Amino acid sequence: MRYKKNWLALLVLLIGTLTSLAVGEDTELPPAEITNDEGGAQIISGEVVYTNGFFTSGVDQPLVILEDQTGFVTRNRGYDIPIASQVLGQITSDFFTSPFTYTVTLPQRPNAPLNDVDHDEEEDQGVVIYAIAYWTNAWGDPYLEERDLYGGGWSSAYASTRVNPNSDRFLEYDGGTVLIWSPDDAQAFPSGFGDDDKLFTDDDPLVIVPSGYTLVNMDSDVFTFDRSATPTVDLIEGEGSEADDFSELSYTEAFDAMLEKYRKEYAYTELKTIDWDAKAEEFRPLFEQAEADEDVLAYGLALRDFVWSIPDAHLSSGTGDITSDLFIQETDGGTGMAIRRLDDGNVIVNFLLPEGPAEAAGIELKAKILSINGVEIDEAISATRPWSLPFSTDQNLELQQLRYVIRFPLNTVVEVEYQNPGDTEPQTVSLITIAERDSFRVSSFAAGLTGYELPVEYDAIDGTNYVYARITSFADNDALSISLWERMIDTANANAAEGIIIDMRQNGGGSSWLADQMAAYFFDEPLELGNSEAYDVIEDAFISDPNSVSKFILPPVEQRWEGSVAVLVGPFCSSACEYFSYNMSLQDRAAIVGQYASGGLAGGQEIFYMPEGLVLQLSVSRSIDSEGKAVIEGIGVVPTVKVPVDEETLFAEGDVVLDAAIAYLDESIAAAAASIEIVEGETLEIDVPLEGSIAPGQRINYAFNTGEGGIINLVIETEAGAYVNILSPEGEILADGTSPEDPGWEELELPPNFDLVFQVVTEEDAGEGTFTISVVPSE
Repeated sequence: MRYKKNWLALLVLLIGTLTSLAVGEDTELPPAEITNDEGGAQIISGEVVYTNGFFTSGVDQPLVILEDQTGFVTRNRGYDIPIASQVLGQITSDFFTSPFTYTVTLPQRPNAPLNDVDHDEEEDQGVVIYAIAYWTNAWGDPYLEERDLYGGGWSSAYASTRVNPNSDRFLEYDGGTVLIWSPDDAQAFPSGFGDDDKLFTDDDPLVIVPSGYTLVNMDSDVFTFDRSATPTVDLIEGEGSEADDFSELSYTEAFDAMLEKYRKEYAYTELKTIDWDAKAEEFRPLFEQAEADEDVLAYGLALRDFVWSIPDAHLSSGTGDITSDLFIQETDGGTGMAIRRLDDGNVIVNFLLPEGPAEAAGIELKAKILSINGVEIDEAISATRPWSLPFSTDQNLELQQLRYVIRFPLNTVVEVEYQNPGDTEPQTVSLITIAERDSFRVSSFAAGLTGYELPVEYDAIDGTNYVYARITSFADNDALSISLWERMIDTANANAAEGIIIDMRQNGGGSSWLADQMAAYFFDEPLELGNSEAYDVIEDAFISDPNSVSKFILPPVEQRWEGSVAVLVGPFCSSACEYFSYNMSLQDRAAIVGQYASGGLAGGQEIFYMPEGLVLQLSVSRSIDSEGKAVIEGIGVVPTVKVPVDEETLFAEGDVVLDAAIAYLDESIAAAAASIEIVEGETLEIDVPLEGSIAPGQRINYAFNTGEGGIINLVIETEAGAYVNILSPEGEILADGTSPEDPGWEELELPPNFDLVFQVVTEEDAGEGTFTISVVPSE
């Protein structure tokens, strides 16, 4: 017994020695030098200043959260912030007025991962690391899911941390503040970036931090550790998000700064063969003269004409307030007619104002216009500069030239050479313009829009089993757009619709991320959609980030649409509208139907400020496909089902593009049905399994009578990816099967003495193999 007591004493002594050694090793690290030691943060508040003109676009549910930085610690760009770790704050002022303020009340113990960041090869508990960050919520509950987080990663563009956007230190911390929480007073944390200028790497200098919350300011060589109870932390507008401001410069200085920005950052210089030296030589004297004369209008026109000279419809000079009187003066006079070019090249009258100058002079609908003021019509059109410049495609340029070639100042005498239908000789008439805009509005890309449209509208199409869905904007309320979109999909599925027609013809764009993810509802795999290239100051070149490839983030299976789709496009469909339409063309998922291609606008945009309160927009990134080629810009999304522009379609009643989409769906669905072989199987009985096989292009029908009725389970076991639809004996689909992942039916309540058909199908009718099907009573 004495021996055992001595052994136990020795063991206790040994454990104590090892413990003291371990503590001694940890205590070799100095404690963090604490400022404002009030026991640690309890409530954090601050403000968010934003200059980015797109900051509030589409925002319905702005959030300030504690953003778990585990993704940064592990350099995992795909890290999705766990919902359990998200601590939501409150926005305490008007979000739509910069700056807005926020408050975050901290939980006693955060529910986020602990990160061991001392790199001593021993397992320590580590610390929770948060940034305070701004995000916006569009999908699901108030917390952020993968689609809200733009695919994962760390640190939003507005956060307490400052991250580097350049290739040499891409997305590394450059400074700012993190909030840490330690479970005890024995955890280490960096007190600086170390020689490699990166955080959470082997060369970080370390200190021991106290238990609880501590704010770590990384803006000094030696980090400061703040234990204030109610600290203030203002969020940082990240580099690349803040807007350049040249508004305090002179006209000429602002032009020089703007031109330098265009030289470096404009995304399509090579694609559009822009010579910036030539631009400087042409336009700088205009800015110099406007400055010398203190002439605001001359400055506005110089800026307008500079932007107009670049064929990119995303660009904007913002000079409307300065030049609006001149616009009205030059375009207020109309001839009472509108004209269009047909596919055969002829330019004809497609609208006449009753008792307007053109009609009064004898010009008829469908009359060919041959010349204006003695200039052959094609030449007159090409010489016209629309006030709606610039454009990315020749198509959209000419469509607008057709509008403006017959606009003049009031009381202008306009000589028109024309030939009425049925006439053998042309005639020439002099018209005097009047104050009318009906002929101008009728050919507007936005004709018919009232401003009261919801971002997503939908309804059944009479006489069909199709749904008509119209998306008018990707810049409206994001959460509302998603809610309406999902309701449309759910309604189409619930009503076993056969097809969806999506009208994109009057969608001016908005969030390309929203457009991408709304298209994802029509796919079953997370396709890669392409990437973007932007100017990098380190490389002095446009580069892409291989970790930022856009892709679909798939919605739940039950919210996807697997039926036929047609997408309607037109010249007004721009930017994010085109991304959606382009995505729908992948894998031939949808027919693209229209008379014209979309507007040809691609790339990421940035807003900057010029003198006289003008706001300009610049394309600073270019969209590329998997092979690095530019997509959409200058081309648009081209219809795969081309609706002609001729006299028949131009003067037809109704919507000829919608009619063409309906006809396409009718034909494609009928062709698909005709190619399916319906095989009649045996009659199913309760508890009698039947074996069968299915080949590509086949569907197997099993008759079943419900007998006394009740609750049953329909079970199918298969390696062929088969599942079961429920049909009436006449072949009407009563309920679509779910999917190969959930092929049977559980707890199916059936009425007595009712005839049904259980139809075994495979995805896209392409699967093959054996299966066993059975009906068993539910227990």
